[in-house]
Order: sequence, then C-alpha cells, then structure tokens
Amino acid sequence: MGKVKVVSFDVEGTLVTPDFSYAIWFEAIPRCYAERNGLDLERAKALVRKEYESVGDQRLEWYDVHYWFNKLCLGVPHPVMAECSSRVQYYPEVPDLLASLNGKYKLTVASGSPRDFLFYLLKDIERCFVKVFSSVSDYKQLKTPDFYREMCRVLRVRPEQVIHVGDNWQFDVSAPSEVGIRAFYLDREGKGEKPNSLSSLAELKAYLEV
Repeated sequence: MGKVKVVSFDVEGTLVTPDFSYAIWFEAIPRCYAERNGLDLERAKALVRKEYESVGDQRLEWYDVHYWFNKLCLGVPHPVMAECSSRVQYYPEVPDLLASLNGKYKLTVASGSPRDFLFYLLKDIERCFVKVFSSVSDYKQLKTPDFYREMCRVLRVRPEQVIHVGDNWQFDVSAPSEVGIRAFYLDREGKGEKPNSLSSLAELKAYLEV
C-alpha cells in the first residue's frame, strides 16, 4: 500500500467505548434537567431526546456540550463530566495496538468530539499520539474532506501516506477517501457489508504489514 507514515484514529466507538458519552447525553443531562424542572426522569429523558433530535448530528451544536447546558439552563458541564469520568473505557485491543505501532508510525487522533470530551476520553492514552485533532473545536466543522486536507498539511505528509480508521462511514471513510487517505471502516458488529471493513482494531496490523 506504499509507505505509510501516519496512522490516524477516530475516538468514540473506535478507541473508546460509547459509555462515557452515553452517560453524559442520556443519563446526566436528563437527570439535571429533571431536577431543575421538577420532572420525573423518564419524562425528562423524552424531552431532552426531542431537543437533540431537533438539531441532528449534521450540525455543530449537536456535539457542543456547552450549547446543550446553556440551552437547557443546566449551568456548566465540567462538574457533571468529571462525575462521569469513571465511565471512560478503552476497547480491549487498544493498549497493545498503540504500543505496537508507536515508534513505527506517527499516531494521531482525528476526532469529531470536542476537546471538552477528548480531555476525558484520551486521559490515559493521549501520550501515544503526536497530535490530536478535533474538527469541531479546532476548525468549527465536522470531519469533512477539508478537515483531512488540513490534517495532512499540519502533519506535513501526503494523503497517500496516511491511514485513518473509524466507525462512521461518512466522517471516517468517505471524507478522508475523497482526499486520497486510505480509510478503514471499523465495523465491530462484524457485518462486513462495507469495503475495507475491520471487525476489530487488531486487524489493522495485518494491513500495515502488507
């Protein structure tokens, strides 16, 4: 596949399980909303979910925890996020994979998560990466082709020298592929319905050794 210099990873659903984010969006925020408005928890969950759906995941506000705390009049998010930090969990293969690739490649993060989240999500593994990119915090955009072009420019590499892997087809495969990055779709359910699919990050090593 040519000389690979950079291996780039998405974070949530790729390196880190969704547990922390789920705790924030679907447990902590509804709980705070219920307490503030004197609602039962199930009613609060339904109302908060309706607010989320009114924005949708194609807008930057969807990912902005400050936006939601302000919109729902819940104060500041960081104390709540700190309370949920014990829910951060890495997929089992992640520590060994990063250790085996470190020194052979420049490892980077290319995430659509804001830095408020990455602070907690990467707390035990950030040292493994030469650079952490947050599209929404650093560039005020989703993970578009332009975001990946800028990532390559900052890293001073050509797109064909980069591999990216993530669990979202649009943001982790289509967008980087458009600029010439070789992208792999992480399909942890093992359906194999998409090209260049991996059922585990451990399978990435086989491709890198070709």
